[in-house]
Amino acid sequence: MTDLLFADARLLDPASGLDAPGALLVRDGRIADLGSNLGRPDGAVAIDCGGAVLCPGLVDMRAELGEPGGEHRETVASAAAAAAAGGITTLAALPDSRPAIDDPALVRLLRARGEETGSLTVLPYGAVTRGCRGEELAELGLLHEAGAVAFTDGARAIGPARLMRTALSYAAGFGARIVQHPEEPGLAAGGAATEGELATRLGLPGIPAAAEAILVARDIALARLTGGAVHFAHVSTAAALDLIRAAKAEGLAVTCDTAPPYFDLNETAIGDWRTYAKLSPPLRAEADRLAVVAALADGTIDAVASDHAPRDPDDKRLPFAQASAGGTGLATLLAVTLAQVHGGALPLARAIELLTAAPSRLLGAAAGTLAKGAAADLCLFDPDRAWQVTAGRLPGKAQNTPFDGRALEGRVIGTWKAGRRVFGG
Repeated sequence: MTDLLFADARLLDPASGLDAPGALLVRDGRIADLGSNLGRPDGAVAIDCGGAVLCPGLVDMRAELGEPGGEHRETVASAAAAAAAGGITTLAALPDSRPAIDDPALVRLLRARGEETGSLTVLPYGAVTRGCRGEELAELGLLHEAGAVAFTDGARAIGPARLMRTALSYAAGFGARIVQHPEEPGLAAGGAATEGELATRLGLPGIPAAAEAILVARDIALARLTGGAVHFAHVSTAAALDLIRAAKAEGLAVTCDTAPPYFDLNETAIGDWRTYAKLSPPLRAEADRLAVVAALADGTIDAVASDHAPRDPDDKRLPFAQASAGGTGLATLLAVTLAQVHGGALPLARAIELLTAAPSRLLGAAAGTLAKGAAADLCLFDPDRAWQVTAGRLPGKAQNTPFDGRALEGRVIGTWKAGRRVFGG
């Protein structure tokens, strides 16, 4: 493999605190050296970065792939293409597929499918319960041995308290996390939008925002009881974030992530029954959106995930209450997060940390850093390059983006996996 020298880059590596102009040398698919005074080795191919930001390949800790069972929505291969366009080189795949990832063989299969793409490392979650049905605990130990990075039932909350307690206790035995969809099932059942004036005016069945905080409070209590580690996915309300902030201050093993829609959009995006903006959890009031932004800045939120949920057009071409919840997010993950940088809410280094080093730590992944000897998984982007999101023109199969029509600043120029260019150029 030919050596690569990335010259005239802004090297940004939150894992080490690096943020400086310089160059980076790739040899045999790994980072051989980096700094401000690197020469060009004989035979090396120079890549002029033109002052653009060179950071670790992004690590997306929550995405639905469609495969197995939903290949009409997305496949590992089509998701890998979308991920590469978004600068993502490592992705944690949800287990609520058909069949669910509740068998060690399926964990190994998903990892292998990722390797086959040559551009994306797929880290499978194992199902907490058999079939993600919330009834009987899956074989967590065997799934862990097969390579499951954590356990979740995906978009389904683990409802029974006794089951959640058992899962937390069992997973704690081998240092694994339980990832919860924080929405009290009884309160959320049948709902389509956040309960309130807008849902009432649109004639939509509501889900009270309190449904999130109620389940967060319960599971924090169970984490305290068991000593287990719980991670709350796509947190979207101020009340839940206050509970998580307090649990962290207490020293409990509690972490959380959010997704771009919850800090970039609010409930008004569903106006005129816009099904592309029907998500789970639903978009919230503006006060909750602002609370999510504040929690990104103060460290309460540990990571930003795409929450990629591909849907077929027929899933969305239905009356709002009947349409499937979910939005694509791979190609827009970086740019929508950078909107908070351009708006002054986040420093650039913090935004990139939320997308690289932080999710890597949570997943125990060997990714998310520009350290010497690390795999040369790289993302080169121009934080100021403008573009517009257009459904139908995004990479990947699924086009159901809640950001359709959104003008953004921040465009991926190139993505490299183990030193091989997989996007751009």
